[in-house]
Amino acid sequence: MIGERIKRARAAAGLSMQALGQQVGVSANMIKKYEHDQCMPSSGVLIKLSKSLGVRSEYFFRPVQVELGEVEYRKRSTLPAGILKRIHADVLDQAERWHELTNLWPNFPLADFKEPDDLPERVETLDEVDAVADGLRSSWQLGQNPIPDLVDELEARGILVIMTDVDEQSKFDGLQAQIAGLPVIVVSSNWPGDRQRFTLAHELGHLLLQGRLAATLDEEQACNRFAGAFLLPAGPMRQQLGPSRQHLEPKELYLMKMEYGLSMKACLYRAKDLGIITSAEHRGMMIKFSKNRWHKVEPGHAYPAEVTLTFQQLVYRALGEGIVSESKAAELLGIPLMQFHQERKLEQLDAVAH
Repeated sequence: MIGERIKRARAAAGLSMQALGQQVGVSANMIKKYEHDQCMPSSGVLIKLSKSLGVRSEYFFRPVQVELGEVEYRKRSTLPAGILKRIHADVLDQAERWHELTNLWPNFPLADFKEPDDLPERVETLDEVDAVADGLRSSWQLGQNPIPDLVDELEARGILVIMTDVDEQSKFDGLQAQIAGLPVIVVSSNWPGDRQRFTLAHELGHLLLQGRLAATLDEEQACNRFAGAFLLPAGPMRQQLGPSRQHLEPKELYLMKMEYGLSMKACLYRAKDLGIITSAEHRGMMIKFSKNRWHKVEPGHAYPAEVTLTFQQLVYRALGEGIVSESKAAELLGIPLMQFHQERKLEQLDAVAH
């Protein structure tokens, strides 16, 4: 158990066996023996390992160990394998802490994920994908309005959302997986909010559409269509842009992006899908995007990034209800006990205020 945790934390830190051994003061071969549970590190070595790997000593003895099942990554082909390993290790660490917190509660306060009852058994066309998105909004009582906080909405429905900041090169979008039957969506915290939201909605599409799509439909294309339809329903879009247009102003797309949290490029594609503009107008606008380099960085203010606070809130609630101790709360949050004391007393917030 300890060996697997050392290996996982080393992967998350992006260190080779030799680099970790140098920091700890042992050989690379000894690190290898630790990771294969052929030798047990002493308490002094464990302390050095925890400092070098940026984890608390309790991490090595955490009783809960989870595995990611049915993993589907959304990444660019240029994402280095080392970064992918670090992301995987970071996700497992966060998922384990979630799972441990869940098991500590007599009755966990969040509901389990449940698919809507009216999901179709078969989806034959992309227009039917729109209908699935509309049906989910209806089932979740979201109406046709913008969804202000998509992460909160998903977590309230029993979907675990994990934010990872491992990929500084911004080549990783997200992944969707299962942990002990719990659906998990992982997104990069390094992207602006509109890209995060599209990834969250895209992975939600995978969760709902898997096994339902006709053989003639490409799953990635269908999930992209679902993401656009879920974040920006057809009704509001036609109301704002009109049922048919010869040309769209870029500022219209920008205002729609800031209202619905969907990128200008995705809004433009959505307008084409709904027949508001022709394919020729879409191509012309995309040429303009390319000339202005908007396909890389869109103009104006970035849409605010999504955040997840549910885990922190549940840890503090568990502390307040006497379910966990201060030490366990700090361990679950992955921070030193002294830092936890400061955060609990809001000392850091007071310092910022003054």
